[in-house]
Amino acid sequence: MEFGLFTEFQCPAGMSEAAAFDESLAQMRAAEEVGLDAVWLAELHFQRDRSVLSSPLVVAAALATCTRRVKIGIAVQVLPLSHPLRLAEDVATVDQLSKGRLDFGVGRSGLPGHYQGFNIPYSESRDRFLETLDILLKAWTQERFTHEGKYFQFRDVCVMPKPYQKPHPPVRIAATTEETYPLVGRMGYPVFLAARTVSIPDLTRFVVGYHEGRAAAGHPGRGDVALSIPVYVADTDRQARDEAEASTMQFFRAIAKALQKSDGASQQTTEAREGRAQRLAEISYDDVLRERAVFGSPGTVADRLLELRETIGFSSLSAWMNPGGQIPHERVLRSMRLFAERVMPRLG
Repeated sequence: MEFGLFTEFQCPAGMSEAAAFDESLAQMRAAEEVGLDAVWLAELHFQRDRSVLSSPLVVAAALATCTRRVKIGIAVQVLPLSHPLRLAEDVATVDQLSKGRLDFGVGRSGLPGHYQGFNIPYSESRDRFLETLDILLKAWTQERFTHEGKYFQFRDVCVMPKPYQKPHPPVRIAATTEETYPLVGRMGYPVFLAARTVSIPDLTRFVVGYHEGRAAAGHPGRGDVALSIPVYVADTDRQARDEAEASTMQFFRAIAKALQKSDGASQQTTEAREGRAQRLAEISYDDVLRERAVFGSPGTVADRLLELRETIGFSSLSAWMNPGGQIPHERVLRSMRLFAERVMPRLG
């Protein structure tokens, strides 16, 4: 069982950008000190009063020099927003600097604002994602290669450096919509699940499609499932509930507004996203605690995560200790310590 800390490098209103970097980097170093296995970095753009983490690979390079043991994960790189050759070089460089500690999570993102800011139609996101991933794999595994695609054309290019890990860093694909799970399964990649815009009951249903896709494509074994979920630990259930409430609810209200932005996607995709936005705009804190987060005392959190491991079947866990980004730094550190000392041993 692998345990990681997920972060957005939160920068709520009133916090300076310098303080945001200092605070989150301190939490990344603390993750290694308390015994977590990995740190996971989001990629967020144009999110004022939320995050300064627009360049996760740059931050990953910094972490490679100030940590020694933890894996450094990207959760996730939004592939359609990047030039594939530049991205291949940057990923390989971080893998070299970290001596093979990089885990490369990739996805498309469900937030239209990411695409609007870069003037890329969201309707192109799936094709761009698949083509960019294909180019990355060629760049890392072939001495020289030529590519003729819909969005990119390269002739006889030699991308340097090659990754430290051979043939390349582990690639994990995020799935958010129900139809994406079988696709990731058929492709044979590990899958990333996140209990935020998708509820735990829906994740439990959707992950079945991942396993069915793997089996249909003839991939051996059950597949590697990673779960990212808000986790907050305090001495008592009441304390955990009260300390995390305002920040957590702020996040769900904000993400509901972000999902409502128009992006030129298909009517079916737009309607599905608007439906999720409406549900999140109206969600109660009790609903969040029941379906989208694990908050409580060490015993309560351990019991709930053991239950989720049985129903979802995840083999690695990425805990988001500061959903909404407004929980004070010292409380986040305390939650991390309680998780490492009193929850992780029970999950093994």
